Amino acid sequence: MVHTTCPYCGVGCGIVATPDGRGGAGIAGDTDHPANRGRLCSKGAALGETLSLEDRLLHPEIDGRRVPWETVLDAVAGGFRDVIAEHGPDAVAFYVSGQLLTEDYYAANKLIKGFLGTANIDTNSRLCMASSVAGHKRAFGADTVPGLYEDFELADLVVLVGSNLAWCHPVLFQRLEAAKRARPGMNIVVIDPRRTETCEIADLHLALRPGSDVALFNGLLVELHRRGVMARKYVERHTTGLDEALMAARAGDLESCGLPAADVATFVEWFARAEKTVTLYSQGVNQSSAGVDKVNAIINCHLLTGRIGRPGMGPFSITGQPNAMGGREVGALSNTLAAHMDFTLEDVDRVGRFWRSPKMAKRPGLKAVELFDAVKSGRIKAVWIMATNPVASLPDSGTVRAALQACELSVVSEAVRASDTVDACRIRLPALAWAEKDGTVTNSERGISRQRPFLPAPGEARQDWWIVAEVARRLGFGEAFAWNGVADIFREHAALSAFENDGRRDFDIGAYAGIDDAGYDKLAPFVWPASVDGTRVGATNGGRFFADGGFYHGDRRARFIATSPRAPMHAPSAERPLSLNTGRVRDQWHTMTRTGKSVRLAGHRPEPLIELHPDDALARGLSDGDIAEVTSAWGRAVLRVHLTDSLRVGDAFAPMHWTAQVSRAGAINAAVNPAVDPISGQPELKHTPIEIRRLDMRWHGTILARRPVMLPEITYWARAKGAGYYSYLLAGEQPLGVARQALSAAVRATNPGPWLNGEQGVGSVISDGQLEAVLVLGPRHDERARDRFAPFMAMDRLSVEDRNVLLHGGDVADRGGEICACFGVSTAAVTAAIAKGATSLAALGAVTRAGTNCGSCRPELRALLRAQRQREAA
Repeated sequence: MVHTTCPYCGVGCGIVATPDGRGGAGIAGDTDHPANRGRLCSKGAALGETLSLEDRLLHPEIDGRRVPWETVLDAVAGGFRDVIAEHGPDAVAFYVSGQLLTEDYYAANKLIKGFLGTANIDTNSRLCMASSVAGHKRAFGADTVPGLYEDFELADLVVLVGSNLAWCHPVLFQRLEAAKRARPGMNIVVIDPRRTETCEIADLHLALRPGSDVALFNGLLVELHRRGVMARKYVERHTTGLDEALMAARAGDLESCGLPAADVATFVEWFARAEKTVTLYSQGVNQSSAGVDKVNAIINCHLLTGRIGRPGMGPFSITGQPNAMGGREVGALSNTLAAHMDFTLEDVDRVGRFWRSPKMAKRPGLKAVELFDAVKSGRIKAVWIMATNPVASLPDSGTVRAALQACELSVVSEAVRASDTVDACRIRLPALAWAEKDGTVTNSERGISRQRPFLPAPGEARQDWWIVAEVARRLGFGEAFAWNGVADIFREHAALSAFENDGRRDFDIGAYAGIDDAGYDKLAPFVWPASVDGTRVGATNGGRFFADGGFYHGDRRARFIATSPRAPMHAPSAERPLSLNTGRVRDQWHTMTRTGKSVRLAGHRPEPLIELHPDDALARGLSDGDIAEVTSAWGRAVLRVHLTDSLRVGDAFAPMHWTAQVSRAGAINAAVNPAVDPISGQPELKHTPIEIRRLDMRWHGTILARRPVMLPEITYWARAKGAGYYSYLLAGEQPLGVARQALSAAVRATNPGPWLNGEQGVGSVISDGQLEAVLVLGPRHDERARDRFAPFMAMDRLSVEDRNVLLHGGDVADRGGEICACFGVSTAAVTAAIAKGATSLAALGAVTRAGTNCGSCRPELRALLRAQRQREAA
């Protein structure tokens, strides 16, 4: 058994992996890990299904040709050397990732900022938490998360702002849910334009107008001050700027939030009354052109009341990626230096002396969106991308693809071969994946955990730090990168954190600078700070910050920041009247290069979609299940329509996971607004003005095939993994007969065997009694076709009766879509159990097993129970 850390969200759950000797492993939650205490979400529980070498990049490539490591490393080093010699260091850039381990992150940051002489390194964490970093630094003087996870369980009021915790950080949601069960008097408020699954445990949902967070928290600040809910001694001793913040807040208008006055009054009353208040915020706050102001408006309310740094209270930013925090620690953002230092003359000198840098970067570099704009314009002529997929994840993604394809030198270090970014880059470096990597990660509560390998390195794949060090050696910097392993890098990272610190910087893990290799191998999770002498200014109360002040501005005081509401940079118009919000779904992760391999994770949301309020759909002639074109000023996407009253009228929502690899037209980021916050540079991924129109699909279809199908040009398709097969959901605008002929030929091209035509648009390939592929086409969308035909793909040999049922349209039972990924429980099974008297989560679990393992489906089960109670009461 190997104790390691989950590679998904910023919760940082501990995992116990048990290799099976055949390239796989059993996965279980680590009951000793403080982040999850044995819990896992649906994605974490399915990690064992993502370990195959399918679609892995296993050998170095240049222009699509396999080459030896020596050749490709020489090419990368020589290319960067030549560009710098001709154009200077600012003509090169790195774009890195919260999927890197801290040691990998450190190596890349050291090379480019300390030895190439430019700060043009940014991370995909710019897309998820840069606004929090900037807000923390404005308020606290450092990028410090003051509290701990246990504060959610200790609080009397938990306010969730722009966070669908139930789907995006499910294990923390489970901890909060358990705390609410144990202490029903705890109040939970969800502030989100959408009614998400998180609202299922909320006592109050404030469905504010998108972007009006500053107005709401400014109004709260004013009302708290008016009522005298103020920690006067704390404010006087440890803060500055309150008068200016109040003046700006008083100029605002709470009515602009579009909320019922009674609900706002309840929120204010609860916040005023509950000293133990935690405000947890996530991407709904950060991903905005006013994200930093939103963060500071929240922090202002906690500073006023002194609710910070003590058990059960404080503002809490929760990150999206497993090592976004580790990236912040090593300075992977373009405007920061390692060990939470900045581009001040003093810090630049300090880091340069520690690294013995020959050419230290002296000013901030380009942030993510502007970095790829510079690639497009030719200012950056060499770019190295590590462990991320910007062609899919950045806004206006088509422009990013074109920029990389035109770049003089484009390099990507990646574990996965099938990626939009890999396709766009000339040089491809095979990197290790999660199960093979060695190092550390830091979660959202500043908890550092070991990630340990439990599978051998496949093919010629290598860890990112090794690749960076080999390139550095070829550039003449070998002595500074002469590490023998990750423990060496960790010791150096820890030593830098303590170097000339003396309590002036929050990040300090100097206690581990002398750890030996055996100690590193056995390193247990710990929350920083961890200084050599065991004491830290500002860190008290079990590792929390700021209960007694000790902020990191020069005068040791926090700053109230005056914030004023402002409209998004691009407002809806008559031409594009809807506001698009993008985000995650429960069972998928980022661009699906890992979760897309799991069969059980494919059932819950099998295709890209656009959620609309029924009123907006009616105005556009759209029905549930239609195919629609989404257009913005930047691009387009084609998505399946899903109607829901969980949205405000005028709003739309689309998941961001689907890429050109799994749904060419369904990649929504091609249409997303590239506007950014002027301070943090974080893109406004939650607001894009769009219009939606129905496409006249003349046919809809489903394919299940044991081997991938090379589809002809059609309007819409989405691919997902099945148990031993691939499934395709399709729709097109050409005549049905033409589509049937083209698609049947495509199916047979890769799935050979006798073709049998059946009824109701069914055709199949059956070879030696086994179903190789089935195709069903018809004039209407049949959302249950995949579920009906899947059982036949699982049969070793079809009987005559099986074949007849298949060719007559399959099993007609309606499963209603999957709701529980762990046990494959359908919505139909759950609703049937409810109808038969299962009226609680416990009863549903006893009958169907749904909700009894990872718990990720519990909010949806609760919603079905609530809907049944409402029907009975009507």
